[in-house]
Amino acid sequence: MIRTVLASVALLASAPALASVTFTGMWAVPGGATDLSGISPAFAGNRLSFGSDLFYDRASGTFWGNTDRGPGGGVISFQPRVHQFTLDIQPDGSVTGFSLLKTVTFTHPDGRPFDGLNPLLLNGDKSVLGLSHDPEGLVVLPNGHFLVADEYGPSLYEFDANGVFLRAFETPSNLLPRRADGTLNFVDGRGAPAGERVETGRQDNRGFEGLTLSRDGKQAIAVLQDPLMEEGGPGGREGRRSRNVRVVVYDIASGKPVAQYIYQLEALADINARIPGTADDFPATSQGRNIGLSGIMALPNGKFLVLERDNRGLGVDPVLEGLLPVGSKRVWLVDFAGATDVSTISLAGSNALPPGVIPATKTLWLDIQAELERAGVPVGEKMEGIAFGPWIDGGLSFVVVTDNDFSVTQTGGGTQFDVCTNLAGSTAVQVALGAACPSGLALLPSFAYVFRASGQSLVAAGIPEPGTWAMLVAGFGLVGLAARRRRPARAA
Repeated sequence: MIRTVLASVALLASAPALASVTFTGMWAVPGGATDLSGISPAFAGNRLSFGSDLFYDRASGTFWGNTDRGPGGGVISFQPRVHQFTLDIQPDGSVTGFSLLKTVTFTHPDGRPFDGLNPLLLNGDKSVLGLSHDPEGLVVLPNGHFLVADEYGPSLYEFDANGVFLRAFETPSNLLPRRADGTLNFVDGRGAPAGERVETGRQDNRGFEGLTLSRDGKQAIAVLQDPLMEEGGPGGREGRRSRNVRVVVYDIASGKPVAQYIYQLEALADINARIPGTADDFPATSQGRNIGLSGIMALPNGKFLVLERDNRGLGVDPVLEGLLPVGSKRVWLVDFAGATDVSTISLAGSNALPPGVIPATKTLWLDIQAELERAGVPVGEKMEGIAFGPWIDGGLSFVVVTDNDFSVTQTGGGTQFDVCTNLAGSTAVQVALGAACPSGLALLPSFAYVFRASGQSLVAAGIPEPGTWAMLVAGFGLVGLAARRRRPARAA
């Protein structure tokens, strides 16, 4: 069972979530901005992207965000990294600025860099993960260390405050991607030739996507983006048709997994019902492939907020292919209490859960898409990081960030291009990497959207009002508040 130290607010968990989370402002960080790594050239070495996950350090008032494997989808060498930054969130919830404070790259103790290249390109062997790294989930521990959930493995790593690798957690065997003969293949998916393709384990590019800590800091909770390859039907290798996504709980001290639970994606029929007409509906194979989880954060009452989204919106591939109606960008209030531990239970061959298996329960907490469309602002494709930020007038700020894929895409033949677009996504062109965009167009920015959470939405999440906040020594959004306040802020 996932534990919490904030028992004093547990009674608030029974309160219903109401529509009291509203959009207040956004900031678009230019796609051509550079980070503080000092690595060149800009398009591959130090182009800024920070939206694969988000963590807020309440003690210093700063955010941490991480890259994924870098530009080019795993075919351009790039050293993954994490960034510390501030957002100038005003009392009314508007945003007036973004400041990058620090960039930390991930490195092996022997000095070798972790690299976003896929295992075949980096190691010459699809079955050897090595230092291939596609970071997605991120939390910062009280001692300043980083826990990073990786999509390639899927893996969970701990790095020190300087980005130096310390240890790898144990990946549950059923999550590892395997060919029919049982050998590992960290590169291919269902489209590979028979004998090479992955038959079981995580789907390609659908490994760990979000990460959070239990309130007592003793457990790490990682979510896969989509169902396992074989856990869907009819027949084998049809996880893309399933709603059943695994959530893995780790004991941080031992680095071992202790439980797995099922989170069910929103039904495709409900998502399609929100899309005008039927011509642009998602097909059945999109259920567990184009709809997925992107982020998770623990709440004081033992529940969680989970970010679920489709693959539509303002992004490098959608603008080139022609924007389709967005169907789902939502945050759900999720409870794993009473859910079945499925660590030793297979869901292979069916979209239905086995008899007696109980999934997590979920309640809609925020319809991001509806709020952004109501405000008339761009709806980013890859919303991947969520975090509560500072208190603002009338409530608590809630921040959602996007991964802009470095504004780079590639052809089927592997040629890489920069993508230039307008913020409406109505015009988009490809240009050579590092080339100037045509007049009126720019590289795709990273978005930081800010919302105000108040009233019953806070109550349902177990978050007390500011007047009682200081009395909770354990703190919220922070493990070991007192310890953090004793150590120097890392923004210097």
